[in-house]
Amino acid sequence: MPSGHILLADDDAAIRTVLNQALSRAGYEVRSTSNAATLWRWVAQGEGDLVITDVVMPDENAFDLLPRIKKVRPDLPIIVMSAQNTFMTAIKASERGAYEYLPKPFDLKELVAVVGRAMSRPRSVASSHGANENEDIPLVGRSPAMQEIYRSLARLMPTDLTVMITGESGTGKELVARALHDYGKRRQGPFVAVNMAAIPRELIESELFGHEKGAFTGATSRNTGRFEQAEGGTLFLDEIGDMPMEAQTRLLRVLQQGEYTTVGGRVPIKTNVRIVAATNKDLRILIQQGLFREDLFFRLNVVPLRLPPLRERIEDIPDLARHFFTLVEKEGLSRKQLDVEAMDRLKRYRWPGNVRELENLVRRLAALYPQDTITGAIIDSELDARSAPLPQTPNKPSQKAESEDLSDAVERHLSDYFSNFKDTLPPPGLYHRILREVEGPLIGAALAATRGNQIRAAELLGVNRNTLRKKVRDLELQVIKSGR
Repeated sequence: MPSGHILLADDDAAIRTVLNQALSRAGYEVRSTSNAATLWRWVAQGEGDLVITDVVMPDENAFDLLPRIKKVRPDLPIIVMSAQNTFMTAIKASERGAYEYLPKPFDLKELVAVVGRAMSRPRSVASSHGANENEDIPLVGRSPAMQEIYRSLARLMPTDLTVMITGESGTGKELVARALHDYGKRRQGPFVAVNMAAIPRELIESELFGHEKGAFTGATSRNTGRFEQAEGGTLFLDEIGDMPMEAQTRLLRVLQQGEYTTVGGRVPIKTNVRIVAATNKDLRILIQQGLFREDLFFRLNVVPLRLPPLRERIEDIPDLARHFFTLVEKEGLSRKQLDVEAMDRLKRYRWPGNVRELENLVRRLAALYPQDTITGAIIDSELDARSAPLPQTPNKPSQKAESEDLSDAVERHLSDYFSNFKDTLPPPGLYHRILREVEGPLIGAALAATRGNQIRAAELLGVNRNTLRKKVRDLELQVIKSGR
């Protein structure tokens, strides 16, 4: 059985009772209090092998107490609990030397497991790098999925580990990358972001690594690349799955040897940057298709972070909506609020464009509707307009389209497809093959409906304009622009 003396501080008597019982059953001796003053006295007297404390106490905030505890007892592990489970809470806990941060409500088994790890491997003196008190929180949400992201980010802040962020378009991958930089050890250096999908493939190597004068036609002078611009800071490589193979080879050398050469250059240049990559694609599928280097994947995927789509964190929609309404109010638009039906409608929507789509909706509501309270009927009209079926091509009526929805049609198509492979499976890459079959007609219909206006088509589809341009190019779609 484990053994050790735990100091517990929480002003909620019920929580103290539950934790006391759980920890006592696990073999620990527990001494509990409802205030910070008593906890500080016990710590100062040398009592306890571990501290568990709530953040908000009646006499003092635990974040103000933690530095004093770490000064007199630097090896004493401290577990912080909080119902104020925001991104900044996790960051402050880490920066003030907490061993672990647990958002309320938490699983008792998880807490006991954390206590066991802390007791068996006491944390050494934490290197405080100064808390950033900026309350303009970059990440919003209190769902369990987001709490895991916050805790992971808090652990990564003091490190230079390479991070791979995955998630659908619109989930906030660049926000996470910026948070890693802005609250990390490199925040005094530059943050440089480059989107692989927005740069012509033949220019990516020059964009990343720079080029020398005369390196190619049009190179009339030396050009600094993004690696040089990010020196001492963070380089965020967005849509890494769209990087061509030649550039992947160069990037692999940087990660292996810490140096690169410019296009047309011969002298290796040492580099000191933290790499954060992101993608909305399954890189393992691209590896199978020969489009992405497996050795580069393992170099980039040191710490994987998956951002959940908004449909997996529906409980965060109220906080996100309030946050976006506050932002647009600061930009000069009138303050709005959502009634109960409006909020319920938002929670029932699937959000294919994720958080970005929600932000765009809030901005549209603030700009176009004069009333202070947004009703469910308004939300219905906005979301129904965006999710309404596109008109069919003239002279091509579909009998089946009237009797089945899209999911039924896809299921029938896949069933027919798999029936062609009786005793084996189809070749790898099925996801992207089916996606391509759907994307082509969908994007083509959106462009037709908007008379070739790619800005309006991107808004209609709920995707980034650069993403749409790339899809049009990759799918070799013909864009017929309006003559008006």
